[in-house]
Amino acid sequence: MDKVYVVYWTGSGNTQVMAEAVAQGINAAGKQAEIVLVGEASAEELKKAKSFALGCPAMGAEVLEEMEMEPFVAEVESFAAGKTIGLFGSYGWGDGQWMREWTERMQAAGASVAGGEGVICCGMPDDAAVAECEALGKTLAAV
Repeated sequence: MDKVYVVYWTGSGNTQVMAEAVAQGINAAGKQAEIVLVGEASAEELKKAKSFALGCPAMGAEVLEEMEMEPFVAEVESFAAGKTIGLFGSYGWGDGQWMREWTERMQAAGASVAGGEGVICCGMPDDAAVAECEALGKTLAAV
């Protein structure tokens, strides 16, 4: 499959900027990025994929967004085994606990988390965070 999905949820737009950077990396590596808001995403399409990216900012007490992203991630857990998943998101407080828990959750479901951990940034992604997201996209495209 030449298409790599980038599924995300955003509240302020920061995670959308990260999603677009992941997609740029995918496209630069010769695959076609498909950016999709989680509310419009198809788990069936991800089941067919070898790799994909999921993005969500930290919400509340450093958890995933609960109305759309959390149920989608719970569904992904059921077929994550053998997949390479890139995780990313922004936060405004805390220390990244939501991403560490999300990474552990995907690994426990049998997935390989690209880079061994998610890409995070505080607030709006700076140039370094954008570059990390582009590198994540290139890693996913190489799977």
